[in-house]
Amino acid sequence: MKPEKQQNTLHFLDDRIHFPEVENANEEGLLAAGGDLSSERLLLAYQNGIFPWFNEDSLILWWSPDPRMVLYPKEIKISKSMRKVLNSNQFTLSKNTCFEQVLQACAGVKRDGQQGTWITADMQQAYLHLHEKGFATSYEVWQEDELVGGLYGIDLGHVFCGESMFSKVSNASKFAFIHLAKELEEKKYTLIDCQLHTNHLASLGAEEIPRDDFIALLKKDN
Repeated sequence: MKPEKQQNTLHFLDDRIHFPEVENANEEGLLAAGGDLSSERLLLAYQNGIFPWFNEDSLILWWSPDPRMVLYPKEIKISKSMRKVLNSNQFTLSKNTCFEQVLQACAGVKRDGQQGTWITADMQQAYLHLHEKGFATSYEVWQEDELVGGLYGIDLGHVFCGESMFSKVSNASKFAFIHLAKELEEKKYTLIDCQLHTNHLASLGAEEIPRDDFIALLKKDN
């Protein structure tokens, strides 16, 4: 007889800045609920392979899915058509020039099967605080003087935790993502954390790896 599978119990956070071990997450990757969005708690989360994701009317939910979607910077896939875009003067790139605008643009993106946005006003404020402390970074894509695409994420120094991206014109977010990957490859970053599988990310070279492998790379000294 096979042993009965143990049910994971959702952990409710209190005022202490802590998280349970990621192995306690359920099959969907949900690890804990509650707590706050302080810079200290957010940084501890990312350093341990955990991220917040929740609707505006729910408790803060913390996730650590298995498997984990990642991109090794040197494995970025660039199509022939995208190479033409990169070699043209269609877009220009900047970094950390309008972080708040990128946040708001990402929050405004309508996504299939999703009501509203998980990038709530409180989330935006939390990431703005991380940006002010030097941990949250944005990449902006411009067409002439108009912001047409970009992305933002948390920079841990050896791993970049991608949070969201947006594109108002075709290929703008890809332009930002490819430049991010190339920059991180030059800086010898281990990987870009893409969190969850999407076909879009897979087309750019991202792949799923076991959570244990992801945590080991995250904890590895560089």
